[in-house]
Amino acid sequence: MPAASGFHCGTGDAVSTRAPSANDLLAEIERVGADAARGGYSRHVFTPADGELREWFTAAARARGLEVHTDRNANLWAWFGAPGRNAVVTGSHLDSVPGGGAYDGPLGVVSALAAVDLLRAQGFTPRRPVAIVVFAEEEGGRFGVPCLGSRLLTGTLSPAEALALRDADGTTFADAARAAGRRPEHFGRDGETLGRIGAFVELHVEQGRGLVRMDAPVAVGSNIIPHGRWRFTFTGQGNHAGTTLMDDRRDPMLAAAGLVLAVRRCAAAVPEARATVGRLVPTPGGTNVIASRVDVWLDARLPEPGDVRALVAEITEAAAAAADLEGCTVEVREQSFEGTADFDPVLRDRLSALLGGAPILPTGAGHDAAVLAPFVPTAMLYVRNPTGISHAPEEFAEPADIDYGTVELARVLRSLTE
Repeated sequence: MPAASGFHCGTGDAVSTRAPSANDLLAEIERVGADAARGGYSRHVFTPADGELREWFTAAARARGLEVHTDRNANLWAWFGAPGRNAVVTGSHLDSVPGGGAYDGPLGVVSALAAVDLLRAQGFTPRRPVAIVVFAEEEGGRFGVPCLGSRLLTGTLSPAEALALRDADGTTFADAARAAGRRPEHFGRDGETLGRIGAFVELHVEQGRGLVRMDAPVAVGSNIIPHGRWRFTFTGQGNHAGTTLMDDRRDPMLAAAGLVLAVRRCAAAVPEARATVGRLVPTPGGTNVIASRVDVWLDARLPEPGDVRALVAEITEAAAAAADLEGCTVEVREQSFEGTADFDPVLRDRLSALLGGAPILPTGAGHDAAVLAPFVPTAMLYVRNPTGISHAPEEFAEPADIDYGTVELARVLRSLTE
């Protein structure tokens, strides 16, 4: 975790070291959701770690005099000034993938809080409302579908679909929400909250090495390439590992293995394709048991939506052939799909110019900003990641780059609200 540091705003005005920097704020939550088994962090929606992070954010926002409320879809909002329409909104998420890094999501939240401190230290009062948002379940680490909070807010995912999702223990999203004190019957498109957003700017650690190659600390996002998730369910015959001869088996694990190899083979043949099997769950999961069912999750990404679907169609054919070879069946369900998300070009170019000609970068990583992009002017700022690694404990950003990104975010908020 980065060390605490005091720093100066871009106008040259000294900022009191008594105001916590973004690095200080990251240090405040460094123990929450630490995963001793995987390394890194496992912070998922409606778990104790999620509750602790929500309490931390609420307390941090209120300590700054910000008005905090939770919307109907469990997203947290903190207002710098009176809530209202045409607001400039920033923020990100606090949840993680299983065993994820410390920066993906939290960096955008702590930078937003620290940027408010900077603006106040400058004596700045915004002429437009400013809000910090913490979206719920951006990673999909518990229920498998990413950006649940922003998808429900915008209506791009129906409440019925969301509430029926189950985690690895079989708990539905609805039951988990209810246990956390939420009212799932209220989940769904929230036109009133969405209508308050005049522009959304999300700061995020870069999930790649583009800025390392450019030797730049910060970039502005151009777009997010299409991506989706699919669940393959192979069904065979569960049986005893010690008494069932190899020729008498209908083993779905072998069919699943065929899919994993096909994903690598098919994606390697397509330029710029990215396809991943990151999760495989056998049922019942005993060491001496032939599985009766194996669920496999595929993540696929390519620069063109049609190319993603063509790749998945080819992989699906290979999965069907692998299942047939083992005397099994396979069912394929699309769990999420996002086409190309282009960030607002006017806002993009304005921010790049404002930040001294900051480079403009595309990304293959999904974000809540992409979900909002069809509805409101949206932009992203990326902070350099020297490792180029994300969704793993080695994810990193230098303390000086975090400070720089915070200053630039404050500059953006000031410009958009003057």
